[in-house]
Amino acid sequence: MATLPRQLHLNAFLRNIGQHEAAWRLPETRIAGITDIDHYIDLARTAERGKLDAIFFADHPVLKGKTEFRPFDALDPFTLVTALSGATSQIGLVSTASTTYNDPYSLARRFATLDHVSKGRAGWNIVTTANADAAANFGYPNHPDPDHRYRRADEFLQVTQKLWDSWEDDAIVGDKDAPRFVDPDKIHRIDHVGEHFSVAGPLEVPRSPQGRPVLFQAGSSEPGKDFATKYAEAIFTAQPTLEEGRDFYTDVKARIRRHGRNPDEVHILPGLSAIIGGTEAEAHALQRQLEDLTVPDYGLEQLSSIVGFPVTHDDLDRRLDFTDRQDTGTHFIKSRYALVKRMVHNEKLTVRELLLRLSGGRGHRVFAGTPEQVADTIEEWFTTGAADGFNLIPPALPSSLSAFVDHVVPELQRRGLFRTEYTGSTLRGHLGLNRPASRFTTAASAPAC
Repeated sequence: MATLPRQLHLNAFLRNIGQHEAAWRLPETRIAGITDIDHYIDLARTAERGKLDAIFFADHPVLKGKTEFRPFDALDPFTLVTALSGATSQIGLVSTASTTYNDPYSLARRFATLDHVSKGRAGWNIVTTANADAAANFGYPNHPDPDHRYRRADEFLQVTQKLWDSWEDDAIVGDKDAPRFVDPDKIHRIDHVGEHFSVAGPLEVPRSPQGRPVLFQAGSSEPGKDFATKYAEAIFTAQPTLEEGRDFYTDVKARIRRHGRNPDEVHILPGLSAIIGGTEAEAHALQRQLEDLTVPDYGLEQLSSIVGFPVTHDDLDRRLDFTDRQDTGTHFIKSRYALVKRMVHNEKLTVRELLLRLSGGRGHRVFAGTPEQVADTIEEWFTTGAADGFNLIPPALPSSLSAFVDHVVPELQRRGLFRTEYTGSTLRGHLGLNRPASRFTTAASAPAC
């Protein structure tokens, strides 16, 4: 049997009206879109028209600082993807949810429900929540340290996976004459007792179309990579250069193998913010337009939170000084801290230049060019061991997503790198992932020793 050629996987991260911090100031941007369901429906349908694998929404359970300078993520992502499941029919729907500020039973229930409602298109982007300010919104005096958050996350995943497996696929009998609605022998308590959770189970939601939702995770720190390679089926990452992308890809695929998993069944999706023009000059003009609309106050606030020390207007025209800074300190996001430090060191950037580099992708790869040039960089990363696809981060919405779907996707299809039609109906099908069997079914069918 002939082996099908390897195909790109493309996911779209839809951040209200655009990832670029100045997108809201473009003349064509409709600011009301941040809370308008019709705006998100249009985005989801555009992504589905482009045959993308999935759309993805982040979650920030705390209002960030300097909100006067850019729109914030106002809507609950889980409610949003549930609404979008009724407005689309094929594209995957990925919502972020924190293992630090949720409990496993209720979250397992919500995602199993979403998988039923969407007919098998649910995905969970797993985070541990880096922003310490979130603790006060949930009644906690302190935000847990990273080691504690990842231990909790590990046990959280153990519990949710057991709960999703607690119904066997054929537990519902539906025999009206017997009468027998379910086979109770195929519904299982999990009786989990651990460091963080005590959960009896079973889940009250029957096993969902995908068995379990697809698990995504953004793992670039050391604990993040260890967690992602143990559980995730797709990994988001910020890698600004091809060399860094290849190093990350090689490292993570090796870690996946060490966990006894098949590295071909875990997709690595670096972020890509593509600024697209009919000509290279048009693309660079749009990039300059966005950069000219940035407000240093917002960027300085974000940069300060990443590096863990104050960066002010007085620093704009000099390079950040990391001398005597502790890389192992309690930085906002350790992987982003390391990334920023490398950018400053390798490219000799002033703070002003660094802010412009970060304004469009917060450390993700930003590329301005024609559709053919964007396709070239995607193909190079895909074919030289740096990516299995990309997490697209449109700088302005809806314009950047429409440009990608209308002009880059056809070029990728012409090159045989991307599907021309969906061949499956579930997110697992789009990603080429097997449907996992329930552990209880496996245990019941195993031969007696």
